[in-house]
Amino acid sequence: MKFVELTEEQVEEIEERLEEYDQMHMPPAIEGSVQLGIEEDGRLVAGLDASITTFRILYVSTVFVEEEYRRKGYGRHLINAMEARARELGVNTIRLDTFDFQGKEFYEAMGYTLAGSYENAEDGYAEYFFVKRLH
Repeated sequence: MKFVELTEEQVEEIEERLEEYDQMHMPPAIEGSVQLGIEEDGRLVAGLDASITTFRILYVSTVFVEEEYRRKGYGRHLINAMEARARELGVNTIRLDTFDFQGKEFYEAMGYTLAGSYENAEDGYAEYFFVKRLH
């Protein structure tokens, strides 16, 4: 066995080989994304970005609410609107992750189920992974 540094071409090759393998096990993908924001007086105060991945899963990569608008329902309205749009797009599962200093309790209150977590005491954080099935 010999380890080698991969070239760009080799990285592309193994990615293509993985994609070929995955296609034998995955249903056809649906395309789509959800990018929503909330404005107040012409200023963006909250927003989110999410994209559909395999198996009709919407992966939420970004959720942000300006500090002065937190705990006033903006996040709840944003998540509810995202879920409605996700249903329209044919999504059946939403997944996201958050750090301990972000929105763990918020997502639990919104009906998301904790699917896993880990703590990194050395660097001083924990990360939580959530899912929600849409019916």
